[in-house]
Amino acid sequence: MNKSIVSIVKYEEPLESLRKAIQLSNGFEQLPSKAKVFIKPNIVYWNRHCDIPKWGVITTSRVIEDVIILLKERGIDDITIGEGIVSEDPKDTETAMDAFEKLGYNSLRDKYGIKVINTFERPFEKIELTEGLTAKMNADMLHSDFLIDIPVLKTHAQCVVSLGIKNLKGLINIASRKKFHSADPIKNLHYNVAQLANKAPPCLAIIDGIYTLERGPAIDGKAHRGNILVASTDIFSADVVGANLLDIDPSVVPHLVQAAKDRNRPLDLSDIEIVGEKIVDLASPHEWDYIYSNNNTLPLPYQKAGISGIKYHKYDETMCTYCSGLNGILLTAIKQAWKGEPYDDVEVLTGKVMKPTPGMNKTILVGQCIYNANKDDPNIKEMIAIKGCPPSVEEVQSALKQADIKVPSYIFKNIDKAPLLFMGRYKDNPEFEESFYQVN
Repeated sequence: MNKSIVSIVKYEEPLESLRKAIQLSNGFEQLPSKAKVFIKPNIVYWNRHCDIPKWGVITTSRVIEDVIILLKERGIDDITIGEGIVSEDPKDTETAMDAFEKLGYNSLRDKYGIKVINTFERPFEKIELTEGLTAKMNADMLHSDFLIDIPVLKTHAQCVVSLGIKNLKGLINIASRKKFHSADPIKNLHYNVAQLANKAPPCLAIIDGIYTLERGPAIDGKAHRGNILVASTDIFSADVVGANLLDIDPSVVPHLVQAAKDRNRPLDLSDIEIVGEKIVDLASPHEWDYIYSNNNTLPLPYQKAGISGIKYHKYDETMCTYCSGLNGILLTAIKQAWKGEPYDDVEVLTGKVMKPTPGMNKTILVGQCIYNANKDDPNIKEMIAIKGCPPSVEEVQSALKQADIKVPSYIFKNIDKAPLLFMGRYKDNPEFEESFYQVN
């Protein structure tokens, strides 16, 4: 049996560490001469109003530049970097422009003659990923000769890990992303994510573990300096190895379980040849789940703080990216509003399938999906609907006021600069270098 090759290399120096990872994995063996190459980084979140902790959240610009240099060495000139960054306003193009500028992608464009695209400004093509599942995916990637998929080595609060396969979700349009968070108990988010690589061209997956992230995928997670690079021309094998490096058994990652079933592959390492470093020497435990208490009706830190009179049900996989962002704002606002007196039996429902609890005085429905599912439910005494797809921050503010949750005014006045709260975790720590996200 031919085993899939996955290389694991310690990141020790620019360019040469990545060169070693690609050489060990035979990463460019399937790369045609004069190929049209598409590079997919991971920019899961960006904020153009203030600095954000990028470590473990965003693919390092250092690895992106090293990939371009190695491609140029092989005579490859047609290179595109493409990403679809989700922002609060679906019509917002300034955020992507700001990200590309500050991450140095525009400098890479000028320096190496490559293209940099916001996929939301480019054509999408409707494709059938598998029987019964269609999505609109970026046409530039679909029509390239070779895909270089560069996720971060991170965990994910809904998908357990976010690695090579999951990273391709950034290439589908907004409607498809929302559809992926399906209420179907079988063809759910995990099933759908497992299909993302099915129609991709030949691919080299490079997992950027210079920084890793637990309780990801975004800036509220905890970053670590990992100094790991993983490379493979088999995206599934790269993800299995990546999960192991996070000390997570692939058998508890639903989309990898589905991907293994689809490919008739084992979930252990029995059909994978690992070259370079050993997993056992580099693996580090990374938590992925946010712990809730009271039958999953309140985040554990909130219970420990004594917050009462409110049920804030734990998110599920049906909550899409837009409402996930609002979820963090709501939770922060509710915690900041707490003054020791119980809330008025308020319940917060998100996603697509949650149902109201009888006896609660006020029910906040976050997003159009959960509103449509529960707007006529007789168990709701007072409905507070945060409608819209996506809802606005102003609607969130109004809903909390209606629920008599008195949020300090500074929370919403400075919402654009909230990421600065997370920057404090890394202040004065020399391991967390901005230079990895800059281009000279």
